[in-house]
Amino acid sequence: MKTPASAADLAASGMRAQSVRLRHVSENIANIDTPGYRRKLVTFQEEMDFGRATGGVKASPTRLDQTERQRIFEPAHPLADDEGYYTGSNVDLVVEIADAREAGRSYEANLRMFEQSRQMSSALLDLIRR
Repeated sequence: MKTPASAADLAASGMRAQSVRLRHVSENIANIDTPGYRRKLVTFQEEMDFGRATGGVKASPTRLDQTERQRIFEPAHPLADDEGYYTGSNVDLVVEIADAREAGRSYEANLRMFEQSRQMSSALLDLIRR
């Protein structure tokens, strides 16, 4: 049976999950003008160890956003249909920037928690050595 996760382990799991989220946000922004592109979504779920919650978090498998993609009128575009429309992406830059800021702040909060845990462990070891 696994021992309970330390504060540093929990913070590290949060940083890993938020880094996955940031990667998806950057991919979405990079493909904002790619015809037919569907926005990638990631949610978080609790980490489990033999059916028991560890307290950590992990990124779920990537899902594609099923919201309607915009139809763009451009008859000269190579992908345009008979009516002159082609299917664009469903990425909204404002939403992606907000997601990126939220993920970045969450990552930084977990990093501060990790550093604080490391400092506390170091201080404890110093006290034990005395």
